[in-house]
Amino acid sequence: KFVTTLTLLATLATTQGFTASTQKPSTTSTALQVSRREALSTFGALIVAAPTAANAIAACPPGSNNCVQQTWTPPASTSSADAISQLRDAIGSYPQGGQEGGKIDGGGYTLITDNLDASGGLVYEFRSSGKGTFAKLFNGGKPFVDDLIVEPNGSAFEFRSSSRVGDSDFGVNKARLAFIGNSLQEKGWTGA
Repeated sequence: KFVTTLTLLATLATTQGFTASTQKPSTTSTALQVSRREALSTFGALIVAAPTAANAIAACPPGSNNCVQQTWTPPASTSSADAISQLRDAIGSYPQGGQEGGKIDGGGYTLITDNLDASGGLVYEFRSSGKGTFAKLFNGGKPFVDDLIVEPNGSAFEFRSSSRVGDSDFGVNKARLAFIGNSLQEKGWTGA
């Protein structure tokens, strides 16, 4: 409801303004004129007041078969800069040719965004080889694309690996995060 209300306010505020009807106790109707400026200031105040977690990654949809979310925490003695470096190394150790002889992420991966130094996140794009039966039958022989998002949340880091299309990923996102998680565990991180 909150998002719907914000969307309505934003839409109305950016158009010609709007008129709202109010009822007085005498049951006569009057119109309340609200300018775009007033609506935008109200909208801005609602956005600022909205409770949000810092850098919280959107949750996987309920019952999702193609999305995996994990939280990993570096050892308490690890500085922020060292934690970021270890995180980059763990993801960078993922084989470009994928796992299981290319059956998982055989098309490699690409770093899309790296804003970890500015308290932002990492975004990677992983691709299947495009050679599998499902890619040939359902995706025109093109690789399936998955997104890996990593964002700091306090002293921990949230991970979300999800497929862009389809209902199932046959365990690919889970296997990807397991590989990265094992690398982080070797560095003393805890989580999953």
